Amino acid sequence: MALNISQCAIKPGGKFIQKVIFSAEEGTLWWHAHSDWSRATIHGAIIVYPKHGTVYPFHKPYAEVPIVLGEWWKQDVMKVLEEFVRTGGTPNVSDAFTINGQPGDLYPCSKPGTFKLTVEHGKTHLLRIINAAMNEILFLSIAKHKLTVVGADASYTKPLKTKYIPIFPGQTIDALFHANRHHGRYYIAARAYSAGNIAFDNTTTTTIIQYARKKCTATSPPLFPHLPYHNDTRAKVNFTGSLRSLGSKDHPINVPLKITTPMISTVSLNTLPCHPNRTCLGPNGTRLAASMNNLSWVNPSIDILQAYYYHIKDVFGDRFPNFPPYVFNFTADYFPMELEILKKTIHVKILKYNSTVEVVFQGTNLVAGIDHPMHLHGHSFYAVGWGFGNHDKFKDPLTYNLVDPPLLNTVDVLRNGWITIRFKASNPGWCMFFILHAINI
Repeated sequence: MALNISQCAIKPGGKFIQKVIFSAEEGTLWWHAHSDWSRATIHGAIIVYPKHGTVYPFHKPYAEVPIVLGEWWKQDVMKVLEEFVRTGGTPNVSDAFTINGQPGDLYPCSKPGTFKLTVEHGKTHLLRIINAAMNEILFLSIAKHKLTVVGADASYTKPLKTKYIPIFPGQTIDALFHANRHHGRYYIAARAYSAGNIAFDNTTTTTIIQYARKKCTATSPPLFPHLPYHNDTRAKVNFTGSLRSLGSKDHPINVPLKITTPMISTVSLNTLPCHPNRTCLGPNGTRLAASMNNLSWVNPSIDILQAYYYHIKDVFGDRFPNFPPYVFNFTADYFPMELEILKKTIHVKILKYNSTVEVVFQGTNLVAGIDHPMHLHGHSFYAVGWGFGNHDKFKDPLTYNLVDPPLLNTVDVLRNGWITIRFKASNPGWCMFFILHAINI
């Protein structure tokens, strides 16, 4: 999705070194490939520690462990991509979820080489959790242990105690847990959240927490945690709606209050006509696609930055609309067929440096109402409000949290709901919103 934005691909066998400068980020981020679906297998953690002379805003944990959630297919993942691009339907769901590359540990005593987390009794451990799955929102929980969330997307949060965590594709969450059990072994488990009408991977991935110096026997199977049901929307929003920025002296809150650039964008599943002489597997023989404000991006043949700085004409335009071209009941149960068909575009939104931007993402029920995880490159933003149904420009802003909203780089646009973000456009270059649940094909 980020092709034609920043740089050429690294040639096979080649090397590439890049200096990354972090400004306010502190905590866990992740890196991943940007070529089609390569990120399904090429990814990893980026850990940003407190700078010299500073400390964590919580007691330093005894140990830190990356927990990378992913997906696994029995076939080459690029073949999965090629197939659904060819047919225009939905991609085959994964055959398993993974934790640190392993689909699960169902043995009473872990086999050698299988990932398990050995913990020290009485010590606090920090889990740096990354959702590297392609499409799925995941619930994660640990049997008989509570989690305390202390960060999300490399920004500290007020401590939030919870029995489970919902985490979106591309999101990171830092969570502490206290190893306060005396005996036994315990599963960490994760499975999908899906409240829409499309197929999803309904498997559960597991790994084992094992207390150090406690002997494992085949007669003591690990205890399994409680996980919300796959369609438990209330469990998801109760968690995400409880996140708050830390707001300490060393980590202040700077929510933009005076907005210079307001935007409203619908995010939708849509359809495109099938290519001639080809059978398509989308609704009514069409091809599935995704849109913002009913527009679907078409990759140009020339790098956008190159076209911008060298004034090459007709590569892209600057007329991406600030508001939806059609206003209707976005969350209705039935729509005229013509609303499902999108338009292709090469238009972008150009922001003035240091402008303050507010974007209301409005989910729609077109084609199939689903959640849309949204990510912004190059910026973190404050998620100041959310709700179900259609956004009300008069009433809903009165409920915005402008005191301590979470500072994130990935949010979830609710199925038949909306979310509002604010940020300052202070990082020159090209940023990009993603609809991570579908690509245009």
